[in-house]
Amino acid sequence: MKRTWKRIGACVLLTLVCFTVGGLSSWLQGASLAEWYPLLAKSPLTPPALAFPVAWSLLYLCIGISGGLVMTSERIPRVERRRTMRLWTAQLAFNFGWSLLFFALRNPLLGLLDIVALDLLVVLYLVRTWRQHERTAAWLFMPYLVWILFATYLNGYILAANGTGF
Repeated sequence: MKRTWKRIGACVLLTLVCFTVGGLSSWLQGASLAEWYPLLAKSPLTPPALAFPVAWSLLYLCIGISGGLVMTSERIPRVERRRTMRLWTAQLAFNFGWSLLFFALRNPLLGLLDIVALDLLVVLYLVRTWRQHERTAAWLFMPYLVWILFATYLNGYILAANGTGF
């Protein structure tokens, strides 16, 4: 029973960390969303504005639970668990960094470089958790991977359609 509460606590804590990072990102990109982003040429596949907070809320929930499962896993040796959690932390940092680079700095080129690194970190985390037999943690990252690959396409489209001198 104690182990169950420990897992739940870790999942809740890391989910709160994700929502805090997401909230800070949202706050920092507010001006750009109002003044800069609407003026850009965007892909016809760009979802409506309402889709983003809904999607990110679900994704942050999945990311937090996944991290909590890994953090408390008894299947993964302690050293490997720490390495996997470093990947989890790095992907969250790059996730936050993308918002800063793309929106706050209004730099789609730096945003694209960041999100490609984020794509790789998420794939590495997925592969590692799958191999460590934390399959639920890996599956929880699948929607995130799909979403950020799509976001990579949207970022690349904006860069290509708007040039680099804007």
